[in-house]
Amino acid sequence: MKIRLMPAVLTAVISAGLLVGGWFTYHSMAAVKPLERIVAGTPGVLDSTPVINRNTVTIDMKLDRTANIRDVYDHIATEGESIIGDRELKLNVGDAKPSKQLEDVWSTMLFDVAQAMDHREYASIPQATKEAQAKYPAVTVTSEMDDSNVYITLKDDASVKYVVLPRTPNTMGAWPNV
Repeated sequence: MKIRLMPAVLTAVISAGLLVGGWFTYHSMAAVKPLERIVAGTPGVLDSTPVINRNTVTIDMKLDRTANIRDVYDHIATEGESIIGDRELKLNVGDAKPSKQLEDVWSTMLFDVAQAMDHREYASIPQATKEAQAKYPAVTVTSEMDDSNVYITLKDDASVKYVVLPRTPNTMGAWPNV
Protein backbone atom coordinates (compact mmCIF):
# COMPACT_ATOMS: atom_id res chain seq x y z
CA MET A 1 0.00 0.00 0.00
CA LYS A 2 1.42 3.32 -1.06
CA ILE A 3 0.46 6.43 0.92
CA ARG A 4 0.12 9.54 -1.16
CA LEU A 5 1.96 12.47 0.35
CA MET A 6 -0.31 15.33 -0.68
CA PRO A 7 -3.61 13.93 0.72
CA ALA A 8 -1.88 12.84 3.95
CA VAL A 9 -0.36 16.29 4.55
CA LEU A 10 -3.61 18.01 3.63
CA THR A 11 -5.54 15.79 6.07
CA ALA A 12 -3.05 16.51 8.86
CA VAL A 13 -3.24 20.27 8.27
CA ILE A 14 -7.05 20.30 8.19
CA SER A 15 -7.26 18.12 11.33
CA ALA A 16 -4.84 20.37 13.22
CA GLY A 17 -6.75 23.47 12.10
CA LEU A 18 -10.07 22.02 13.27
CA LEU A 19 -8.58 20.94 16.59
CA VAL A 20 -6.98 24.32 17.35
CA GLY A 21 -9.96 26.26 16.01
CA GLY A 22 -12.38 24.17 18.04
CA TRP A 23 -10.35 24.68 21.22
CA PHE A 24 -10.11 28.43 20.61
CA THR A 25 -13.85 28.70 19.97
CA TYR A 26 -14.68 26.66 23.07
CA HIS A 27 -12.28 28.69 25.24
CA SER A 28 -13.68 31.95 23.91
CA MET A 29 -17.37 31.07 24.13
CA ALA A 30 -17.38 28.99 27.33
CA ALA A 31 -14.91 30.94 29.47
CA VAL A 32 -13.76 34.33 28.25
CA LYS A 33 -17.05 35.77 26.95
CA PRO A 34 -19.09 34.90 30.08
CA LEU A 35 -16.34 36.31 32.31
CA GLU A 36 -16.27 39.49 30.21
CA ARG A 37 -20.03 39.86 30.74
CA ILE A 38 -19.68 39.34 34.50
CA VAL A 39 -16.88 41.90 34.79
CA ALA A 40 -18.70 44.41 32.57
CA GLY A 41 -21.76 44.10 34.81
CA THR A 42 -19.76 44.82 37.94
CA PRO A 43 -20.51 48.25 39.43
CA GLY A 44 -17.56 50.60 39.08
CA VAL A 45 -15.79 48.81 36.23
CA LEU A 46 -15.28 51.02 33.19
CA ASP A 47 -13.19 48.74 30.97
CA SER A 48 -11.74 45.26 31.36
CA THR A 49 -9.81 42.50 29.63
CA PRO A 50 -9.78 39.03 31.22
CA VAL A 51 -6.96 36.57 30.52
CA ILE A 52 -7.54 32.97 31.57
CA ASN A 53 -4.48 30.77 32.04
CA ARG A 54 -4.01 27.33 33.54
CA ASN A 55 -3.44 28.54 37.13
CA THR A 56 -4.58 32.17 37.13
CA VAL A 57 -7.34 34.43 35.93
CA THR A 58 -5.96 37.92 35.43
CA ILE A 59 -8.27 40.83 34.73
CA ASP A 60 -6.81 44.11 33.51
CA MET A 61 -9.34 46.78 34.31
CA LYS A 62 -10.05 50.44 34.71
CA LEU A 63 -12.27 51.47 37.58
CA ASP A 64 -14.52 54.40 38.27
CA ARG A 65 -13.18 56.83 40.84
CA THR A 66 -15.91 55.86 43.29
CA ALA A 67 -15.44 52.09 42.92
CA ASN A 68 -14.77 49.94 45.95
CA ILE A 69 -12.03 47.48 45.01
CA ARG A 70 -13.14 44.90 47.60
CA ASP A 71 -16.71 44.91 46.26
CA VAL A 72 -15.42 44.56 42.70
CA TYR A 73 -13.23 41.60 43.67
CA ASP A 74 -16.05 39.94 45.64
CA HIS A 75 -18.56 40.37 42.81
CA ILE A 76 -16.22 38.91 40.20
CA ALA A 77 -15.12 36.03 42.45
CA THR A 78 -18.70 35.16 43.42
CA GLU A 79 -20.39 35.53 40.04
CA GLY A 80 -17.50 33.99 38.10
CA GLU A 81 -16.89 31.08 40.46
CA SER A 82 -17.90 28.48 37.88
CA ILE A 83 -15.45 29.94 35.34
CA ILE A 84 -12.59 30.75 37.71
CA GLY A 85 -12.76 27.45 39.58
CA ASP A 86 -9.63 26.82 41.64
CA ARG A 87 -7.52 29.32 39.72
CA GLU A 88 -6.10 32.37 41.43
CA LEU A 89 -7.97 35.60 40.63
CA LYS A 90 -5.73 38.63 40.09
CA LEU A 91 -6.96 42.16 39.42
CA ASN A 92 -4.66 44.61 37.67
CA VAL A 93 -6.17 48.02 38.09
CA GLY A 94 -4.64 50.16 35.38
CA ASP A 95 -6.17 53.54 35.96
CA ALA A 96 -4.37 56.62 34.81
CA LYS A 97 -0.99 57.11 36.42
CA PRO A 98 -1.48 58.08 40.08
CA SER A 99 -0.38 61.53 41.13
CA LYS A 100 3.04 62.08 42.68
CA GLN A 101 1.33 62.85 45.97
CA LEU A 102 -0.34 59.42 46.04
CA GLU A 103 2.95 57.74 45.17
CA ASP A 104 4.63 59.64 48.03
CA VAL A 105 1.91 58.58 50.47
CA TRP A 106 2.17 54.96 49.34
CA SER A 107 5.96 55.00 49.67
CA THR A 108 5.74 56.37 53.24
CA MET A 109 3.34 53.64 54.36
CA LEU A 110 4.83 50.83 52.28
CA PHE A 111 7.29 49.67 54.95
CA ASP A 112 4.58 49.39 57.61
CA VAL A 113 2.21 47.60 55.24
CA ALA A 114 4.92 45.21 54.03
CA GLN A 115 5.92 44.41 57.59
CA ALA A 116 2.29 43.77 58.56
CA MET A 117 1.82 41.49 55.54
CA ASP A 118 5.03 39.55 56.22
CA HIS A 119 4.22 39.02 59.90
CA ARG A 120 0.50 38.46 59.21
CA GLU A 121 -0.37 41.29 61.61
CA TYR A 122 -3.15 42.70 59.48
CA ALA A 123 -4.57 44.79 62.32
CA SER A 124 -1.63 47.19 62.05
CA ILE A 125 -2.52 48.17 58.47
CA PRO A 126 -5.42 50.51 59.46
CA GLN A 127 -3.05 52.23 61.88
CA ALA A 128 -0.54 52.79 59.06
CA THR A 129 -3.32 54.23 56.88
CA LYS A 130 -4.39 56.60 59.68
CA GLU A 131 -0.82 57.81 60.14
CA ALA A 132 -0.44 58.39 56.40
CA GLN A 133 -3.72 60.28 56.27
CA ALA A 134 -2.63 62.44 59.22
CA LYS A 135 0.61 63.33 57.38
CA TYR A 136 -1.20 64.08 54.12
CA PRO A 137 -4.62 65.58 54.88
CA ALA A 138 -5.45 66.05 51.19
CA VAL A 139 -5.33 62.28 50.68
CA THR A 140 -7.98 59.78 51.74
CA VAL A 141 -6.62 56.34 52.58
CA THR A 142 -8.87 53.37 53.26
CA SER A 143 -8.04 49.74 53.93
CA GLU A 144 -10.26 46.69 53.86
CA MET A 145 -9.69 42.99 54.15
CA ASP A 146 -11.43 39.74 53.33
CA ASP A 147 -10.34 36.13 53.58
CA SER A 148 -8.10 36.29 50.50
CA ASN A 149 -6.78 39.86 50.10
CA VAL A 150 -6.02 43.19 51.73
CA TYR A 151 -7.34 46.18 49.75
CA ILE A 152 -5.87 49.67 50.08
CA THR A 153 -7.32 52.68 48.29
CA LEU A 154 -5.56 56.05 48.14
CA LYS A 155 -7.48 59.04 46.73
CA ASP A 156 -6.74 62.68 46.23
CA ASP A 157 -8.57 65.27 44.16
CA ALA A 158 -6.69 64.30 40.98
CA SER A 159 -6.34 60.52 40.95
CA VAL A 160 -6.86 57.17 42.67
CA LYS A 161 -4.44 54.35 43.48
CA TYR A 162 -5.73 50.85 44.20
CA VAL A 163 -3.53 48.21 45.82
CA VAL A 164 -4.57 44.57 46.19
CA LEU A 165 -2.28 42.50 48.40
CA PRO A 166 -2.89 38.74 48.56
CA ARG A 167 -3.03 37.14 51.98
CA THR A 168 -1.22 33.88 52.43
CA PRO A 169 -2.88 31.45 54.82
CA ASN A 170 -0.94 29.88 57.67
CA THR A 171 0.46 26.54 56.66
CA MET A 172 0.57 23.65 59.05
CA GLY A 173 4.06 22.24 59.26
CA ALA A 174 5.53 19.33 61.13
CA TRP A 175 6.57 20.02 64.67
CA PRO A 176 10.23 19.35 65.34
CA ASN A 177 9.59 17.62 68.68
CA VAL A 178 7.14 15.00 67.42
